[in-house]
Amino acid sequence: MPTGRRDIQWHPTEDALLVWVEAQDGGNPRTKADNRDSLLALAAPFKGEARVLARMEDRVSGMIGIEGSDDLIAYDYDRDTREIRQTLIDVTGTNPPRQIGIRNSQDAYNNPGSPLLTYSDRGTRVARMTDGKLLLSGLGATPQGYRPFLRRFDLATLATEELWRNAGEQFETVVDVLAEDGSTFVTSYESRSNPGNFRLHQAGTARFLTSFPDPHPELTGIKRELVTYKRADGVDLTATLYLPASYKPGDKLPVVVWAYPMEYSDAATAGQNRDTPWRFTRVGGYSPLFFLTQGYAVLDNAAMPVVGADAETVNDSFIEQVVSSAKAAIDFTVARGFGDGVRVGVGGHSYGAFMTGHLLAHSDLFRAGIARSGAYNRTLTPFGFQSERRVFWDTPETYYRLSPFMAADKIKEPILFIHGQNDSNPGTFPEQSERMFAAVKGTGGMARLVMLPHEDHGYRGRESVLHTLAEMIDWFDLHVKNAAVPAGE
Repeated sequence: MPTGRRDIQWHPTEDALLVWVEAQDGGNPRTKADNRDSLLALAAPFKGEARVLARMEDRVSGMIGIEGSDDLIAYDYDRDTREIRQTLIDVTGTNPPRQIGIRNSQDAYNNPGSPLLTYSDRGTRVARMTDGKLLLSGLGATPQGYRPFLRRFDLATLATEELWRNAGEQFETVVDVLAEDGSTFVTSYESRSNPGNFRLHQAGTARFLTSFPDPHPELTGIKRELVTYKRADGVDLTATLYLPASYKPGDKLPVVVWAYPMEYSDAATAGQNRDTPWRFTRVGGYSPLFFLTQGYAVLDNAAMPVVGADAETVNDSFIEQVVSSAKAAIDFTVARGFGDGVRVGVGGHSYGAFMTGHLLAHSDLFRAGIARSGAYNRTLTPFGFQSERRVFWDTPETYYRLSPFMAADKIKEPILFIHGQNDSNPGTFPEQSERMFAAVKGTGGMARLVMLPHEDHGYRGRESVLHTLAEMIDWFDLHVKNAAVPAGE
């Protein structure tokens, strides 16, 4: 972290006032400090000493101005506890900084929402204010799925008033508020059959403003369901299950498990539901949902939580936890009756590709894997990866163990590597896939490498997208769909 001035910006409503952040811990997050960052300001003609507006307990992660006010809302984040704090700061110094909220950033169920933004008369983006209250909108995660909301938050009393909440068999989010009291607003409306249209809410009624058609009516019959199941250690897991439109109960389908691991400080937040059953199923790009058109079931966003109270060591059990989560996902497909537990493939992009390498190396759960734009040798990312705090020289044994490359000789199931030749994402250099492919092939495994010309970490060219889909479907058709199922399975 830089030790000097950073995040320098003009105050959004004050005349010629610069504000910025400076680290007070030498830029080292491991240093014990009660004041990790300070927020400072200096007015024109920018001479003399800057004023300290607030001394923040943790690292400042952002700030926002408020409509019609010289106050700022600053956010600071504790990377160990994952708590994010909101502080109201009076830049005139008349009132001392005041905490207006704190929560676990991973606790989706208790997310109060984010301020709706508007433009000040200077053209800057600021939080929208009405009668001394902020307008907030959020996804409103619940165990049953997202229920987006519109709220007013009183900065003086910290009281919250809910003005509207999505209900019924649709997914509706606030786009803009037209009346200062929040009584008139526009939403984006989706349902299982509606691809997304705008609705006007006014005087307790709602009417559509647009009528965009279904972009792919031939796929609208796809069955979508939010599902939950448990891992062997009792951690609740979630996923979104998709079944082909032609599926009939009792049919046994080949299954694609697509996932991206996430780290959590506790099991309760790890098991929270972060999706909705009422969203329109839009299939595009190189989405794994295209497998539905080929007779597969897809368990998308299958939860692969890595849970640990100590953020420094949570990755020490990464392999064991993702293997356990994968087994729970496969067991679920069998218990629900659409999977046979044998014809199952696994895939992921970026960190999901890293996960795929580990699952094939350290388990025999899957028939084949697809790894897109991944990193497999952690000694090539020696200063950390994802949420790993330790550097290679602190714990080389961890970096070694968490490198699928080091276990390439254990990957006996077929694995397809896809990578953009111009991947600019730190850590997922194209060489990662090239070397991993060579390691698997060189130790007797079955692998295929596809390098996409001119593509970055994600793929945009029409030719690249179509080629990626063809490679993925051909790979799983060959190694998953047509795999032999033992008698009685």
